[in-house]
Amino acid sequence: MKVCQLPYERRNIEDTIEVYKRGIEQIKQAKSAKQVLDARKIILDENELLNTQFSLAYMRWSINTKDQFYKDEKEYYEQNMPLLTGYQVEYTKAMLQTPYRAEVEKLLPVPVYKEYEISLKSMDEKIIPEMQEESAISNEYSQFMSELTIEFNGEKMPLPILRKYMEGGDREQRRQAYEALGKALQANGQFLDDVFDRLVKVRHRMATKMGYKNFVELGYYRMHRICYDRADVEKFRENILNDIVPVVSKIRTERAKKMGIDKMMLYDYGVCFAEGDPEPVLNDKQIFEAGRQMYHEMSEETGKFIDMMIQNDAFDVLSREGKWGGGYCTEFPKYKQPFILANFNGTSGDVDVLTHEAGHAFASYLCFKNEIDPEAYYGMETAETHSMSMECLCWKFMDKFFGERTKDYKFKHLFDNLSFLTYGIIVDAFQHIVYENPDLTPAERNEEWNKLEAKFRPYLSTEGMTYFEKGTRWQYQMHIYESPFYYIDYCLAQSNALQFLFKSLEDYQQAFNDYYKFTSYGGSKLFTQMLEEVGINSPFKEGALKEVAQKSEKILNELSKN
Repeated sequence: MKVCQLPYERRNIEDTIEVYKRGIEQIKQAKSAKQVLDARKIILDENELLNTQFSLAYMRWSINTKDQFYKDEKEYYEQNMPLLTGYQVEYTKAMLQTPYRAEVEKLLPVPVYKEYEISLKSMDEKIIPEMQEESAISNEYSQFMSELTIEFNGEKMPLPILRKYMEGGDREQRRQAYEALGKALQANGQFLDDVFDRLVKVRHRMATKMGYKNFVELGYYRMHRICYDRADVEKFRENILNDIVPVVSKIRTERAKKMGIDKMMLYDYGVCFAEGDPEPVLNDKQIFEAGRQMYHEMSEETGKFIDMMIQNDAFDVLSREGKWGGGYCTEFPKYKQPFILANFNGTSGDVDVLTHEAGHAFASYLCFKNEIDPEAYYGMETAETHSMSMECLCWKFMDKFFGERTKDYKFKHLFDNLSFLTYGIIVDAFQHIVYENPDLTPAERNEEWNKLEAKFRPYLSTEGMTYFEKGTRWQYQMHIYESPFYYIDYCLAQSNALQFLFKSLEDYQQAFNDYYKFTSYGGSKLFTQMLEEVGINSPFKEGALKEVAQKSEKILNELSKN
């Protein structure tokens, strides 16, 4: 069935609560492990229905944020789903306290009971008012970003369209595009500061209500981190500083010289070639046809997957006013259907959508096919490994999209990915500072951002740039507002994806087989265990990124030869 035909009907939270009550009572009254699992299935089926309807409402709002009906439906779930918190806690406690736990636990994937234990640390009925408040404030920011238009070249355009000019080959045009964005953000600077301040404060209140010192610990629990902690992330941060930053700084300086740039500015960061970065030689329809061919050549399973996605119109990729400005992959579990939203803008990023977001969708497809337990939830570091590694496995087919500039695309893709580690770690470190110090003023937060930029991207300057020189680049990084502590998952995944790339250049079939194995697990095993099983080095070990840095530099040097 085509995605546009999937039926939507609001699932009233009151009805969901009644189902939870029934399932919880049956778990408590169970006389065997089988009865516990049967009662659990009542709740899992209800979650499938609720999540499907919420995902449909969110998707249809995001493709047109001016649609009042779906805006109201989305907000209904966001405001009322926190009311489930108490029942989710009671359900989790019932599963942990059942006298048949030992037997039940053996019948479920290992992460399930670890998830139960950690979920009690992230949920509490007493923070429902704060959860509702957080959702409402976050919606203010999401709505603002979806409706933001920037005046440039005599036109008003959304940020996804402006990005094409922000990363074009004309340096002066890039500067002007950033200037236009800076002015638009500055005009709304007080609003952006106020929204973020309110989010920080309400998240801090949640944490202290639950007995935590600040939101950092609660934030980790909310991200379902069950096999690594803050100390591991700090070690990863040090690995990036010690091994990745020097290589990126060296190559950035060399590229600047080749491009005739004396001082690399923020508006130079997204460009690798003086003549402009490679763009697809295909239009939108041709990109999808080339993508279909690519996935058929990759494997039989990926061929079946892409045919299903295209047949069901499970993509919305054209940018337009009123459309949510980011990109995502979601799923409608009742129908076993993934869906991808993006905003094409004529850059190489359009192809990356068909590789990155399709990596997410392929993982969902495999989870549905393999009937992975729905509570064997994989963390976002695993999900992003699925998507970023798929990007790398698609290198083999990039001539379909970039023709004579395929080598340039590969250089840009690899260098952007390596450079991303130095940016993504700034986002994560910034959030630690902000939530450890919730009373920082807006100016103090901006100052902290600039300090991190100087540490991890020392080659880059915002001097003289309207608004950005104050340290406000973070204000249009939507994850910082909407999904605290998510961004490190991208960095962890990137370090894994680069290793899959190296594998693919040595033995493509083996690399794909390892990727398929990793992705097929879903969340049925722990993240670090899955990495070990497919021969990927844990990013948390000291010196884990030395080889990543060395191999990346070698490949980049080979690709940059004339």
